[in-house]
Amino acid sequence: MIGKTLSHYKVIEKIGQGGMGEVYRAEDTNLSREVAIKVLPEQFTKDPQRLARFEREAKLLASLNHPNIAAIYGFEKAEGVHFLALELVPGETLQEHVAKGPVPVEEALEVCRQIAEGVEAAHEKGVIHRDLKPANVKVTPEGKVKILDFGLAKAFEEETPAADISQSPTLTEEMTRAGVILGTAAYMSPEQAKGKPVDKRADVFAFGAVLYELLTGKRAFEGETITETIAAVLKSEPDWEKLPSTTPWRIQELLRRCLTKDPHDRLDGIANVRVEIKLALSEPAAERPTGVTSAAQPTRRLWAMAVGLVVLGAVVAGLAVWLFIQPSSPEQPLTRFVIRPSPPVVLASTLSNELAISPDGRQLVYMGVGEEGSQLYLRSLDDFVDRPLPGTEG
Repeated sequence: MIGKTLSHYKVIEKIGQGGMGEVYRAEDTNLSREVAIKVLPEQFTKDPQRLARFEREAKLLASLNHPNIAAIYGFEKAEGVHFLALELVPGETLQEHVAKGPVPVEEALEVCRQIAEGVEAAHEKGVIHRDLKPANVKVTPEGKVKILDFGLAKAFEEETPAADISQSPTLTEEMTRAGVILGTAAYMSPEQAKGKPVDKRADVFAFGAVLYELLTGKRAFEGETITETIAAVLKSEPDWEKLPSTTPWRIQELLRRCLTKDPHDRLDGIANVRVEIKLALSEPAAERPTGVTSAAQPTRRLWAMAVGLVVLGAVVAGLAVWLFIQPSSPEQPLTRFVIRPSPPVVLASTLSNELAISPDGRQLVYMGVGEEGSQLYLRSLDDFVDRPLPGTEG
């Protein structure tokens, strides 16, 4: 293959191989640029139905246009060879990066913020990755994150009534090494591991597994065999004690919400994940509550935080009592609404423990962050106006 010219692509060198085919660096002689070409496995291209389905999926994937998603330029055939022309991304994969050890918290959060933005853009187009893992994410020398093989796992599957795990290309191809097999299984959501249909929440689970691994240097779910690994995904909890002591509390909570076994209890969208990470990054590192403290070495900051929490608790308790003693109103029907604070205020968190609802269900208190910092806000269901509560600043 090396030295051959396929259409207007001159093959230079082989740079990878996996269950989805061999990958080569090539030169696009029409546009004078280097690209990656992924040559599809021969046994795959012999099935006309799968090939036609792959072409349909590839066209959809080629429509994804986001700076954090490696582009698909086209699906072509030349000299009997079917291949994808892809963006050639320089740099190392997260798998290579984390093999050196845990990634600093700030760096890990920035990398995962970019991953979340790319995944969110794809989800908005109805595309699920299905095989998100460190080996499928690259970081360029400039720090730009690129997600690889977006949606290709679905394109390679046979058309079956359910998402049969046996059809996962990185689990079934003979060319796949054991390490790659385990790598895929370690990031599968429980529903995916059971062979059930998956949706965007499967990507949320895989994202949580990637973030955990960056922070700890260890996989969230491990096993010596594929069976043991899948059993860990289905039954075991990650070792939360391995998280660095500097991990912000909101990120610790975020990881638990991402890695929940039941998809109905999991965060249902990557947008919520992105917001939490963005908020964590916006907080000065020295002021981030981590939830991990040392009784032997109390600091001024921890004492100040404790006093602040007591004051905040008293304010919330007083507000709750005030709301409780208001004359009760007749039972109201269930109402659903979206909280969109008036700019420049944003929700301090998308987690439910940052909200309080009055007994009559007509008023809501939430923690918001504005230009002056965090503060409690009161909103009435009748007018949807955000009213800052005096004395709750900070």
